[in-house]
Amino acid sequence: MGGIWGACLSLPACHVAGMNHIAALPLHSMPAWLEGELRSDHAGETGAVMIYRGILAVSRDAAAREFAQRHMVTEQGHLRLIEQVLPAAKHSRLLPIWRVAGWLTGAIPALFGPRAIFATIDAVESFVDHHYQQQIDRLDAEQSFPALRAMLAQCQEEEVHHRDEARGLGVAPPSLALLGWCWMVGAGSKAAVMAAKRI
Repeated sequence: MGGIWGACLSLPACHVAGMNHIAALPLHSMPAWLEGELRSDHAGETGAVMIYRGILAVSRDAAAREFAQRHMVTEQGHLRLIEQVLPAAKHSRLLPIWRVAGWLTGAIPALFGPRAIFATIDAVESFVDHHYQQQIDRLDAEQSFPALRAMLAQCQEEEVHHRDEARGLGVAPPSLALLGWCWMVGAGSKAAVMAAKRI
């Protein structure tokens, strides 16, 4: 995977430890698998921003709102990073659906209180951690695109922090209904990624 694309992705990103920029990348030799993965990442981060907006639209719990406001800023940063890498023409055509689905994924548990909110974020971020790790593992195996790999690793680290914080705040054992909801969230996330890679 050489050429201009490989060379550009080999350039160091700015502020990798607190990354806020990666150089714009040419698309003519982007591997198809990587384009699909980045499209799914963009769709996922779009949905993540909307999850927190859904929480903020419904929840009146001070701790849950502070959590959502703080982590929404991080997700917006992830979204900006991916938009620097993947131009609008390559974004998922299903973004309107992902926005609505994300908002509902935040708003519905917010109707039932903080425990449901934190369990939902735990479920979402557990999936996201696995999703990013798969991409990182493939980039490592192919020994390619180190700047992009660094960006994905930074996003993953912050998503894991969201998961761990949500898990720590949701200390009460979940009900069967909440466990079922979280299973649906995980399954829905998997289906959304599969669709976003293609459409």
